[in-house]
Amino acid sequence: MMSTDQTALLQPLGLREISDAAIAVIDEQGTVVAWTQAAQHLVGYRAEEVVDRSATLVLPSSGEALGEAAFAEQCRARGGWSGTVAVRHRDGRTLNLCLRLWLLWGQDASHRWLVSLTDMDAFSSGMINGSVRESLLARAPVGIAIRDPQLRCTWMNDTMEHDGISRDRRFGRRLKDSLPGFEAEALEAVMRQVLASGTSTVHEYRAWPPEDPRREHAFAASFFCLQDADGQALGVCSLTVDVTSNQRVRERLAVLSQASTRIGSTLDVMQTGQELASLAVPLLADYVTVDLAESVPFGKEPPAENDTTCGRPRVFRRAGLASIHPGIPESTFARGEEISVPPNSPLASALRTGKSHLEPVLDTTPGTWIDHDPARAQKIRENGVHSLMIVPIRARHSVLGVALFARTEDPMPFQQDDLLLAEELVTRAALSLDNARQYTRERSTALALQRNLLPHRLRGGVAVEAAGRYLPADTDAGVGGDWFDVIPLPCARVALVVGDVVGHGINAAVTMGRLRTAVRTLADLDLPPDELLSHLDDSVRRLTGEDDDAPDQIPAITGATCVYAVYDPATRQCTMARAGHPPPAIVDAQGQVTFPDLPTGAPLGLGLGLVPFDAVEVELPEGSLLAFYTDGLVESRDDDIEVGMRRLGTALAQPEQSLEDLCSSVMETVPTQAASDDVALLLARIHTLEPAHIASWDLPTEPAVVSAARHLAAHQLSEWGLEQLVPTTELIISELVTNAIHHGADPIRLRLIQHQVLTCEVFDSGKCYPRLRHARIVDENGRGLFLIAQLSSRWGFRSATGGKLVWADQELPSTCKAGTDEGFPLGPHAGTPMRPRRSHP
Repeated sequence: MMSTDQTALLQPLGLREISDAAIAVIDEQGTVVAWTQAAQHLVGYRAEEVVDRSATLVLPSSGEALGEAAFAEQCRARGGWSGTVAVRHRDGRTLNLCLRLWLLWGQDASHRWLVSLTDMDAFSSGMINGSVRESLLARAPVGIAIRDPQLRCTWMNDTMEHDGISRDRRFGRRLKDSLPGFEAEALEAVMRQVLASGTSTVHEYRAWPPEDPRREHAFAASFFCLQDADGQALGVCSLTVDVTSNQRVRERLAVLSQASTRIGSTLDVMQTGQELASLAVPLLADYVTVDLAESVPFGKEPPAENDTTCGRPRVFRRAGLASIHPGIPESTFARGEEISVPPNSPLASALRTGKSHLEPVLDTTPGTWIDHDPARAQKIRENGVHSLMIVPIRARHSVLGVALFARTEDPMPFQQDDLLLAEELVTRAALSLDNARQYTRERSTALALQRNLLPHRLRGGVAVEAAGRYLPADTDAGVGGDWFDVIPLPCARVALVVGDVVGHGINAAVTMGRLRTAVRTLADLDLPPDELLSHLDDSVRRLTGEDDDAPDQIPAITGATCVYAVYDPATRQCTMARAGHPPPAIVDAQGQVTFPDLPTGAPLGLGLGLVPFDAVEVELPEGSLLAFYTDGLVESRDDDIEVGMRRLGTALAQPEQSLEDLCSSVMETVPTQAASDDVALLLARIHTLEPAHIASWDLPTEPAVVSAARHLAAHQLSEWGLEQLVPTTELIISELVTNAIHHGADPIRLRLIQHQVLTCEVFDSGKCYPRLRHARIVDENGRGLFLIAQLSSRWGFRSATGGKLVWADQELPSTCKAGTDEGFPLGPHAGTPMRPRRSHP
């Protein structure tokens, strides 16, 4: 029997209900005239058991439903009926079904009823299981048409005219005859398949109704094969729903889904702005611009207030630009250029209020706001911009910029739902933009710190000519802790160092600064390379331990690598040691590149002090080139380090180039894809001192030799034209040689070196190192080193092979420096062996 909880007449129908419905057609007397296989599956009756019989066989009694004239008249007046009914199955059980009646009109003004039966229990189960083919948002009035086996329209309801085709143009005609422009051929092929198989199917298609030919509509249709009393195909019935709005919802959801993956793929502000523009075209608009406040691309905070009322236009930078037209003819500015916002425009209003602006039909008549910017007005009129949306880009209560969406070719004006979609896209982009801006600020800070901690000028004295480069990693990895340095040492020597701190960001840059300071401090002690790395390893482990004691802070040091070399231009000897760092490259004057076999050593801070550092001494010919680098130069995601070192060797095999040009050539070998590690490069072209600027004597361990040593030094200074330094030099030599005789051991060697300063060296094989102290009045000794400190610009001592060496420097007279290149006493004989001069008392 019929249920009393009748639903509203012509309640919208879901697509799942359409595709799963059992369909039958009955005439005005309640006789079944057509049946479907879906109806057979639902109620159990075959077509030959139902067709040409009263519908009361399976439907409610005619007295309660169709048999009553008043109910039938009500259905005719309203075009149909819907409700729940109890239907008898062929096996005797009762089914709780949803019954819908639609009034169909024929060509001769007669009418019939199309009956749709849906199993509510099965439909609810499908909803719970999430297997519904379309969302219930896809509810819409249903258009119904019945076609004969030749696919000519014989019956239809009033709703079928929702596609703009009248009954007169539809009755007696095939689909392709009455609906030009539709996908008629494809739909008729589907209907023929339904007639041949007897089954039902669902098909979606597009159409352009005659009353709105520029706007595309989307339809979903279910096709059913109607059978007569013999079970033969009587025709095909189609139930059609306009799902245009649902398709747009799906398209918008797809756009938002793409936004989550396509916007914010990098931490680059300008790239993020371009990603927003590229995504919105053509999915939402024909032309899009993204303009950011001038300070945002540089990582700075945008202005606290967007003051556009004082008459001064705000300055922005165009970060994103996209159009459906090649060359983007709509834009007056290129991407990356500065632009200004007219104070009285909707752009300025959106920036000032933080609210979006929607102008469905853009007023381009003279005298409107666009005329305040003639160039923009000309572009708008030339390219037919007819609809506009302006959305401010807001993040953390600040306006970062503004996004403009325009339509030119798409005839549909923007609607409120378009603005909601644009605002959602901009909101997602704003979060990525603000993250990128903050990262840019932090990276700029770290990069500035890094560059300030690196040497601004490399001074290699007479020993080397040096040049260096630093290349930070890409924006995702951030600034690292790579560094290089050139440290002048006593006796014309120079220290060359390159290091790499593990990690990226400000912590790595700060750690780099601490290690560079530690290296310079240890270099002042004039330690051999292996000893210096041992002390540096202790420093790194100590600093790491200090960071571990502060649980609320991120550890600043987690390890580092380093290579340290000392070059002596007097002997052309270069002593090197490394701690887990790639070996340096040596390039001779002919361009031959070699990588010396240095013991690797453990990275600093990771060897627990158990792995020793070993030094190797290499003799370098005049004009040789040393190349120190970090692993970012030779390692990449695609190639191993051997490939990178071969690539580096090829770039270095051009010794005739200047160091700056050679640095550029080497840096060009860095892979073009975004680098995941920063790169430091130090090139040093070595020089040797001319033999004429070095004088050396072996001295016996006799007190009388002191006088002879003074005489030899005075004579040599006279040859060099340094007579002004003779008195002080004699005093310094007297003290140094005397100390070597009294506190050292044989052999004793005196050497004078004229370079940027005058260096006086005394070597002995003793292990007793000098210590400066202030002698008391009653002491007879202890004033020698104090006197040396007073007479020299600086003095010191260091370990040497077989003993120790004490030295003292004196500044050269200004007349002696004028004829040299920054005081470098270099000449054509710099590569010849040194011949020592000896004098015995």
